[in-house]
Amino acid sequence: MAEDQSQKAFPVSWDQFHRDARALVWRLAGVGPFDAMVCITRGGLVPAAIVARELGIRVIETVCIASYHEYKTQGGLQILKGLGSELQKFGAGEKVLVVDDLVDTGTTFRVVRDLLPKAHFATVYAKPAGRPLVDTFITEVSQDTWIYFPWDLGLTFQPPMGKGVVA
Repeated sequence: MAEDQSQKAFPVSWDQFHRDARALVWRLAGVGPFDAMVCITRGGLVPAAIVARELGIRVIETVCIASYHEYKTQGGLQILKGLGSELQKFGAGEKVLVVDDLVDTGTTFRVVRDLLPKAHFATVYAKPAGRPLVDTFITEVSQDTWIYFPWDLGLTFQPPMGKGVVA
């Protein structure tokens, strides 16, 4: 993401992400059972692994969609890999769980919902513009918040947030 003073930073540690993903599992446990999962790559890979383990889901498919470019802006949507033939037996997506790390504008979920209109859509984090497309989520953040996921981060010095504060 380009440095933009109008965006708020929300860094998420591995520990926090794991706790949030497990909280998502707790909510999903009351909604299922699910016979299959569709993971939206790449961001959905990590929460999907946690959800699949905890809910005992063995049939896992990926939909590969690129919408962020150079980690800066959400650009044109590009489907890199659609649903595989294994998911055809699930028809419109009944008893299928779709998992991603975040719903931002909802563009990606709209494409997948067209493919699986009866699937249950879940994310760890949701922004207001995409929130109506998610059935289950854990934390809502403002639209102007940029989430820094643990797989995108390294350990570096962080300056104090207050203006004029010297470390």
